[in-house]
Amino acid sequence: MLPVKRILRPFAALLLAAAVATVPAAAAHASDAPHTGWNDYSCKPSADHPRPVVLVHGTLGNSVDNWLALAPYLEDRGYCVFSLDYGQLPGVPLFDGLGPIDKSARQLADFVDKVLAATGSAKADLVGHSQGGMMPRYYLKFLGGAVKVNALVGIAPDNHGTTLSGLTNLLPYFPGARDLLSAATPGLADQIAGSDFLARLNDGGDTVPGVHYTVIATKYDEVATPWRTQYLTGSDVHNVLLQDLCPLDLSEHVAIALFDRIAFHEVADALDPAHATSTTCASALS
Repeated sequence: MLPVKRILRPFAALLLAAAVATVPAAAAHASDAPHTGWNDYSCKPSADHPRPVVLVHGTLGNSVDNWLALAPYLEDRGYCVFSLDYGQLPGVPLFDGLGPIDKSARQLADFVDKVLAATGSAKADLVGHSQGGMMPRYYLKFLGGAVKVNALVGIAPDNHGTTLSGLTNLLPYFPGARDLLSAATPGLADQIAGSDFLARLNDGGDTVPGVHYTVIATKYDEVATPWRTQYLTGSDVHNVLLQDLCPLDLSEHVAIALFDRIAFHEVADALDPAHATSTTCASALS
């Protein structure tokens, strides 16, 4: 690369990040007054978008804060959008996704049934971030969700667990640490690479028939690591690296779901592949 390009590239990346961050800024007060169509149980899916979209937050997230940008983005494109809270621990408000993941999957199952009953739809599409992109696979595989879900889109999902950039490798050096983690925050323990939960989830294959899977990853992920373990293997899987779509995109684990409109564009393509358009750096302004 020419020296001039080396100099200009960081500035270009900075400009792109600024564009990504500023376009959805108006959604910052959505927690006070969610947009019509987001958790609006009178919303009826249109012929263009016949399935409701259920958003599944990540660890330490909740049904509002995780989706202040993506929920309005999808609503503005004509979707009925719903989001749930799951994995709550007693005495821990707002920071959810900490309970046992198999129980969280049952909460998701109940919520999907509620959404389908309200909208009159036969199936829903699921979009999840981090644990929220992985946990629904338990619902699909073990709780009958495959007949009620058309597509699962995972944004930085820890499908095969995480090493937390190598930190979990230190647990054996601290006797009792893993047991303490399991007792206090079982949802965290379940996500450690090699956990009993993940062994059961991935035994026999990553996917189930009849569901379309998309994984959107970023190589700058510092939480769901190594990032390549986010990818799924199966006959109906589309694995996407954000930087293959836009090399200038610097989003890491949190930013990819909170305000990255390049990732959002890829989510929209996955929800409506018949009308998909190419995702590029310019998608930050779409």
